Amino acid sequence: MAAAGLYLDERTDPDGTPEFCVSGDTHPYRRILRGQGGRWDKLERMWVFRGGDPASALTHAIEENPPAGGLAEGAAERPHYWGHRDRLRKRFLENDGGGFPDYELLELILFQCVPRIDVKPLAKDLLARFGSLGGVVAADTQRLAEFDALNLAGIAQIKAIRELARRLALEEIGRGPVLSSWDKLTGYLKTAMAHEGTEQFRVLFLNAKNGLIADEVQHSGTVNHTPAYPREVIKRALDLGATAVILVHNHPSGDPTPSRADIAMTREIAEAGDKLDIQLHDHIIVTKHGQSSFRDMGLL
Repeated sequence: MAAAGLYLDERTDPDGTPEFCVSGDTHPYRRILRGQGGRWDKLERMWVFRGGDPASALTHAIEENPPAGGLAEGAAERPHYWGHRDRLRKRFLENDGGGFPDYELLELILFQCVPRIDVKPLAKDLLARFGSLGGVVAADTQRLAEFDALNLAGIAQIKAIRELARRLALEEIGRGPVLSSWDKLTGYLKTAMAHEGTEQFRVLFLNAKNGLIADEVQHSGTVNHTPAYPREVIKRALDLGATAVILVHNHPSGDPTPSRADIAMTREIAEAGDKLDIQLHDHIIVTKHGQSSFRDMGLL
């Protein structure tokens, strides 16, 4: 079995029944392993046989029906990362992810979509290029595609992680009055916008109890400019039946200081809203390094 890249271990289940576990490069032999009565344990990533030792029957079946490419290479000829994926998965589950460095978390994501290579260098290269996990998941698709080892499935996986994080954070602020969950709100906005490479202007529309009706990106712009049209904001608030809004945009430069144009536009929206009983609660500027609030700065 060793010549096939398979390893056999014996253990006892909680009922005292002997179990034999086959691990290693089992994929080419999965039909044989199943045919001989094995059960795939997806958490331990091994085939489990209850009762008698299956070694003899397995060896005979493999010799009779070798895979098309021949038996697996010997352990001495395997690459240095052999078994790394299973070891990392097991360590992650045993520790619930605690203490994992960012590059190992990124490796776990890449395992699912980048086959048969050592993805550790790729994970470290991505972090070096984009600066952080947040920077990686927020990176533009075209920039991610510059990495030869990263295929379409890998890019989609990375972007899905970002969208999952955004939706989970949005759930937190959607459970009650937004103004009473300010830390959760700013956490959501950082997740959604802080690492964007271009400016986005979004509006949170609130009802009379300050519950969230809608969260919408109104405009996306260049690296340092997004046009905001007060008339569009107020019209959309009326369409949704909103009685209050919170304006948000990001500064890719990392400086949360509002520009003169930001201040003028905010005052214009506030004045237009006042005429129609739509209150502007705040305008928040989000960056990778923090955020600023117009209300806290006395600009509203």
